[in-house]
Amino acid sequence: MTHKNPLFGCGRKTGYHHGSLKDALLEAARLLIAERGPAGFTLAEAAKRVGVTAAAPYRHFADRDDLMGELARRGFALFGQRLAGAWDDGKPDPRQALRRMGSAYLAFARSEPGLYAAMFVDSKRPAISPAWGGVAGMAFDRLNYATSAVLGELGPDSAEARRLAFEIWSLSHGVAMLSLAGHLDPARGDDPAAVLDRAADALVESALQKQKQVSI
Repeated sequence: MTHKNPLFGCGRKTGYHHGSLKDALLEAARLLIAERGPAGFTLAEAAKRVGVTAAAPYRHFADRDDLMGELARRGFALFGQRLAGAWDDGKPDPRQALRRMGSAYLAFARSEPGLYAAMFVDSKRPAISPAWGGVAGMAFDRLNYATSAVLGELGPDSAEARRLAFEIWSLSHGVAMLSLAGHLDPARGDDPAAVLDRAADALVESALQKQKQVSI
């Protein structure tokens, strides 16, 4: 049984039909990275999994980095959609909505390890790329909008909101990576979502206290 994946326009399967080689290669790469990590992925392995020659991927991608860049771009697009859905216009209040975004962040990392690695972990790819930097920025903007709304309780401060957004992003990434590596085990009481909620709440409280002091 295949599961519809809007990211690639095809189901979770290998092989391709009717000229969808590009999407099939991206799907193969996503699954290979989830299985082996980004260091274990090559274009030749993706081609083999799809069932084409080792030269076939070069019809669509200049090299491995080009494919990884497109995978990261699509990953950030889906990531942004998940964050926007979790925000849900800030209902019922911005702080609860921000907590939902944290949960959505962890859920994305768990459910899409191949995409998450392409977005954040691939050491062979340049740190930032014009191919996907814009869509990654849009994902961050969603978080920045949320922190602005939270701090708006005491008056907006764009610099402080941006700083808080980066702190929460960094925290979320750290918790996600520890969870994926098996260092946070809910069976031992180490619930990643609870860890993230407590730490993010502390960051929010600290930012709100700074705004109170400034307003006095």
